[in-house]
Amino acid sequence: MARATPALVLASASPRRLELLKQIGLTPTHVEPADLDETPLPRELPAVHAVRLAREKAETVAVRHPDAVVLAADTVVACGRRILPKGTDEATARKCLALLSGRRHKVIGGVAVIAPGKAAVARVVTTTVTFKRLTDEEIAAYLAAGEWQGKAGAYAIQGRAALFVRFLSGSYSNVVGLPLFETAALLRAAGYLAA
Repeated sequence: MARATPALVLASASPRRLELLKQIGLTPTHVEPADLDETPLPRELPAVHAVRLAREKAETVAVRHPDAVVLAADTVVACGRRILPKGTDEATARKCLALLSGRRHKVIGGVAVIAPGKAAVARVVTTTVTFKRLTDEEIAAYLAAGEWQGKAGAYAIQGRAALFVRFLSGSYSNVVGLPLFETAALLRAAGYLAA
């Protein structure tokens, strides 16, 4: 008799992560955000921050779903060692876009998976993105469109910000919010996906 596949719990409130999973044919049994404080620790590096949050989200939700495979992720936009905030208000979003204008930056995704009875396994994925130099008018139009709200670095590459991207190296889905190749590999290793 075949072993039953465990439930899949997505420990995230992000509709983009849900859409990305559906893109590869996965629909979580439950979607349950961890609701953690996402403030970086003092002098915490961007990659360490992304993996720590992904792992903590997975561990928090796994306690409530011990028989499920739990998937969690975190996305950080970084200029050098500086972690950019999420777009929480227009002034913050404007500062982020002005900083990213004409510059290369990193989008760092932390992904963690916990299988029933196992410890969290996490990966970090880094994508390099370069924005063209943005005019004040372009920034104002982007802010008016509202896509920046709640987004790491105050932009959504899958929306109008695609017009700003002059160069991208690495995982596109990582910039959207979930590196699909690495996520599938972690789920396969957890026994959720067939090899």
